[in-house]
Amino acid sequence: MTRQQVSPAPITLDGIHRFDDSLPDDAVCLVTGGASGIGRALAIAAAANGLTVAATDVNREGLAETVDRCEELETAGSVRPIVGDLTSDRDVERIVVEAAELGRLTFLANVAGVQHVDSIESFPMDVYDRMQRIMLRAPLYLTKLCLPHFRESTEGCVGNMASVHGHYVTSDKVAYNVSKFGIRGLTRSIAAEGDGSIRSFSVSTGYVKTPLVADQIEATAEQRGISAEDVVSDVMQGQARVDELMEPIDVANLFLLGFSDHGRHLNGGDLLFDGGMTTTYE
Repeated sequence: MTRQQVSPAPITLDGIHRFDDSLPDDAVCLVTGGASGIGRALAIAAAANGLTVAATDVNREGLAETVDRCEELETAGSVRPIVGDLTSDRDVERIVVEAAELGRLTFLANVAGVQHVDSIESFPMDVYDRMQRIMLRAPLYLTKLCLPHFRESTEGCVGNMASVHGHYVTSDKVAYNVSKFGIRGLTRSIAAEGDGSIRSFSVSTGYVKTPLVADQIEATAEQRGISAEDVVSDVMQGQARVDELMEPIDVANLFLLGFSDHGRHLNGGDLLFDGGMTTTYE
């Protein structure tokens, strides 16, 4: 039953908010982590809103499934898969080159994420380094490489996947906590140097129905000495005032809001949709 609690509903056109009139119809949106979870949902939602999506991930098969789902939904825009490893600078550079070849590169969504549950004393440093490369260094380097394209077209926007763990921390997730606090710093740095024409924002959510969340249940249960069911009810939902986990498409819609003209005053800010997890207490 625990896995079912964190399994997302199928993505349908009805669940995608439409921002067609407030998004440029010739724009390319580069999305990392496009093979699953929030990255897949955002790639599909952006395509449904008419954008050309450069979806990148190390998982070739997962990217193909994302493309297939877009074709099944007959989205107005398209998803173009770019297989790449965010821990490789050469791959990151190639990803941006291939994305720019698709049209006017306007949006960058840094969504890709990984998790490892362990205490600070036991945390393997090679895992720590890999997590920082994926969730902090790659977003910075992708931004650096995208900025010239944004400046050439006089507009652009970077959306970064943050988390409640960029506002407060939970134990045994030091690498994730550090990266999410860091991504909020990157978001503000982009805004500081964007001169108003290039914006940035972050999205902070509680637990979302993704493979990343599902895969950490057993490790969290073992680390804390509680049942898997208690991980979902007490850890993932315990502090929130909304007794359901978010769907990936809900988060995708927030990214599109930030990218659209409706988000034109959102610059360096964070969209905190956490069900009250970090802002209320009993």
